[in-house]
Amino acid sequence: QVQLVESGGGAVQAGGSLRLSCVASGDTHNNYCMAWFRRVPGKEREAVAAIDNDANIRYADSVKGRFTISQNAAKNTVYLQMNSLNPNDTATYYCGAGLGCSAEVVTAPGGGDMDYWGKGTLVTISS
Repeated sequence: QVQLVESGGGAVQAGGSLRLSCVASGDTHNNYCMAWFRRVPGKEREAVAAIDNDANIRYADSVKGRFTISQNAAKNTVYLQMNSLNPNDTATYYCGAGLGCSAEVVTAPGGGDMDYWGKGTLVTISS
C-alpha cells in the first residue's frame, strides 16, 4: 500500500505560480511512476505530467513550457512547479502512483490507470 498526500494548492491571480507537492509513504520501494492529474467538475480527468522510474518525463500539451515535474527520491516527494498560470488551470490536482508504468503511457489518451491516488489539492486561478 502507498499513501499519497498532496499540498501546495491555493488561489492565485493569472500569471502567478504555485508549487504542488506529493509525499508518498508506505510501500515506496517498488518501481512506481508518479504523475499529476487534474479534474474540473463536469470534465474528464486530465493527465498533466508524469515521471517514471527511468526518469522519463511527459507533459500534457496544455502545460508544456509552463509546468515542471520533479522528484526528490530521498524525501519520497514529487513536485509540480506551475508557472504562468491561467484560469484554464483551475482544477483539483491529484497525485497518482502506478506500479511499473511509464510516463508516456500515463499521459497518452486513455492512460492514467494508476494504482494509488491522493485526495487532491484545489488550485484556483483568477483573471
